[in-house]
Amino acid sequence: MSERKVGSVTYQEVGEEYFKQRGLRRHAGMWSLWALGVGAVISGEYYGWNFGLSTGGFGGLLVAGAIMAVMYYGLVYSIAEMSPALPHTGGAYSFARSAMGPWGGFLTGLAENMEYVITPAVVVGAMGLLMQTVVVGLFDVGGKFAADGTVTNIAWWNSLPFWWALFYIIFVGVNIIGIEATMRFTVTITVLSLAVLAFFFIAALVSGKFDTSSWTNIPKGGGDTALAGGGGGWFPFGIGGIFKALPFAIWFYLAIEEVPLAAEESMDPRRDVPRGSVLAMHTLLIAAILTLFINTGLPGGAFLFGGSAFPLLDGFKAIFAGEKIAYFFGLLFMIGLIASFFTIIFAYGRNTYSLSRAGYFPKFLSKTHGSRKTPQVALIAGAIVGYAVALFVFILQENDLGAKIVAALLNMAVFAAVISYILQSTSFVILRQKLPNIERPYRSRWGIPGAVVSGTLAAIALVSIFLNDAYRPGVYGVAAYYVLGVLYFAIAGRHRLVLSPEEEFALTQGEQGVPGAEGFVATTAEQEAILDGGRVGAPPPMSPPPSPPMAPPSE
Repeated sequence: MSERKVGSVTYQEVGEEYFKQRGLRRHAGMWSLWALGVGAVISGEYYGWNFGLSTGGFGGLLVAGAIMAVMYYGLVYSIAEMSPALPHTGGAYSFARSAMGPWGGFLTGLAENMEYVITPAVVVGAMGLLMQTVVVGLFDVGGKFAADGTVTNIAWWNSLPFWWALFYIIFVGVNIIGIEATMRFTVTITVLSLAVLAFFFIAALVSGKFDTSSWTNIPKGGGDTALAGGGGGWFPFGIGGIFKALPFAIWFYLAIEEVPLAAEESMDPRRDVPRGSVLAMHTLLIAAILTLFINTGLPGGAFLFGGSAFPLLDGFKAIFAGEKIAYFFGLLFMIGLIASFFTIIFAYGRNTYSLSRAGYFPKFLSKTHGSRKTPQVALIAGAIVGYAVALFVFILQENDLGAKIVAALLNMAVFAAVISYILQSTSFVILRQKLPNIERPYRSRWGIPGAVVSGTLAAIALVSIFLNDAYRPGVYGVAAYYVLGVLYFAIAGRHRLVLSPEEEFALTQGEQGVPGAEGFVATTAEQEAILDGGRVGAPPPMSPPPSPPMAPPSE
């Protein structure tokens, strides 16, 4: 195998067969992409956000939520511009590769990969805990309730590790079946998740139990049953509580940025990816506002839901009397968790696939199924790592199960996410300056100022993660993994790169590497010319690539 050194990295020559083994198939339309963005996040309206109540109070979480909404709008508008201009499965890695070179691409791609592998572990942690509770509550089998409401005497088939394994097997399997089945399931489960939320909002408002005083019914003082601080009912922890609440406010929107990962499976990525991304953000903003105000306004409010593993389920319990019906609503709660779990499995599969196809990760991870054209190796590998992460945290906190496991995993995912946000925002600014002449079918409404604000707020959120003492060990673990990944790339990975579409685009400054315009990869002669140009620092002059011929959307 011949090699060609370009700057600090080395490209290995691969033949046409390499890319035939790594093909994808187009199917997704605008509504599929909207559902992908909403579905990835929707469980954040079901649980996780509420831990911000016990770190910042209602007012602290409200302000933190507003700040994070600004951050995400700046990010979404930025990626809505970058994705149709660089319509690759690599998404964030693709943006950073063209903006900041191979090192920038790898650092961004690795951060996003950690986010998408850990986030399903967060969600499946809640899914397992919920199913364990529902099985005991509805059927009185598989365990018993202790006085504090936790499940004890747990049967092996009702244990958290068993449920986690079962869910990974089922939903990774559906993702492997094919892009058609994946997108149909995504649309269906996302619409059902929104329907459950709408039902909850209406039921809460007409129940007569909604009370705005519940927003601030947090006891003062210390101890295990009250929140310390003297900032009043709205801000029991003062201004500092706002910063501690930022990681949990991110949960309202985390993973919406995955939509560009479907670019090479979209029927018309230059039109539908930005439209789907922005519409998904609007949808999630409305859902986040209603969730915060309505769920926290039920009996128990900020005090009860601040430490709850299932705030939406506790809200249903407050609305409807009867123990059995509450557990039935637990099954409705599961719909939102499945939506996010399933769609983020899609995300880590495509992110791993793109980094592997380009040689940043081991190349075998990017092989796709011969007829289904799905990256099954990447999907299975991500499931193994995610399960291992959940199991590791479970073992470390075996004597302190439930909500704290979920919260610890959540902070680990947020840490990886905000690193990728900083790098994506930086990429947007650099691309505006470095590649001003590439075709941009969509222009960000917030432009460079929006990207700068988004990156700055992401940096503040990154610092705020370390303010929560209980969750620092998990964050340190993710940081250590990130450092190990960087060392791998420095020692070995950077010498095994492949001229994938993302790499072609970067080295030719947009002249080649647009899937659908001139194919996934250049001919052998063109590849040699690209690498020679990259080596001597004389890439071809910039010109906008032709728009790819696209079939009408399938939806």
